[in-house]
Amino acid sequence: MNETPVLEAYRKADFQESLPEGKVRCTLCPRKCVIAPGHTGYCAVRRNDDGVLYSLSYGRPVALQIDPIEKKPLRHFLPGTRTYSIGTLGCNLGCVFCQNHHLSRCTYNPRYRYRKYEPEELVLTVLRHGCESISFTYNEPTVFLEYVIDVARCAHEAGLKTVLVSNGFITPEAAEVLYPHMDAANFDMKGFSEEFYHSMCGGASLAPILEAYRIFKRCGGHAEYTNLVIPGKNDSNKMINDFLDWTEANLGKETPIHFTAYHPDYRYSESPRTPYELIEGLQNYAKSRGFPNVYLGNIC
Repeated sequence: MNETPVLEAYRKADFQESLPEGKVRCTLCPRKCVIAPGHTGYCAVRRNDDGVLYSLSYGRPVALQIDPIEKKPLRHFLPGTRTYSIGTLGCNLGCVFCQNHHLSRCTYNPRYRYRKYEPEELVLTVLRHGCESISFTYNEPTVFLEYVIDVARCAHEAGLKTVLVSNGFITPEAAEVLYPHMDAANFDMKGFSEEFYHSMCGGASLAPILEAYRIFKRCGGHAEYTNLVIPGKNDSNKMINDFLDWTEANLGKETPIHFTAYHPDYRYSESPRTPYELIEGLQNYAKSRGFPNVYLGNIC
């Protein structure tokens, strides 16, 4: 958290409340960080400058790449097409096993001049590359919500589809604003328990994530769900059954589910790489319970 003043080029953030002594409460995600002047919230990309919260990541994607849509992963949305993927820095979770920590656990260096992409310019780039959609991915798109929405509006005007790859850790108020702009999403279910989110994801909570899933379903977009399977941590019979029970009751058995393999990364190496036999077994079990669309990922 540096002390360099925010430049006028930064966009004022949505979802903020003014507090005494120049502090600001960010209401974008369930952490609802109270941020003192000159500091950022947990995500490290929403900063209080003189009592006003700014988005440091607006217009400053640092990861841009063309991917097959199946890499998001989405198997039932625009199959066989390419999507233009963008990500910024920052995240509102602190997963000790994060496999994109070089983006999610970083913030913008005030001494570095980042290439800025206005929404209209980014959409023209996507069109030039012949992609059919734009994906907000790599880090958590919730933390650059303002940019996601502005790009999505331009994308829809140009006939492009929009894709959200998200952890779902967002307040209902922000979800109701963001999700109607998304044509499809893949949500990353870290582990189906409050204890897992608290101990492995930086003190987060499962409950608001499940509410976000319900909101997205109400908004009508296509959704698929990914479970990164960490041996000994989130692969118990209870956690898997709880996940499938909740999905069946709230989203329906037709919902596509992806079980993906974990490998040791970032600050967690206690669990071994996920054996293929483990996630194949989960796939077979889910199918035996009547889930027809179950896929495997991160298989080496």
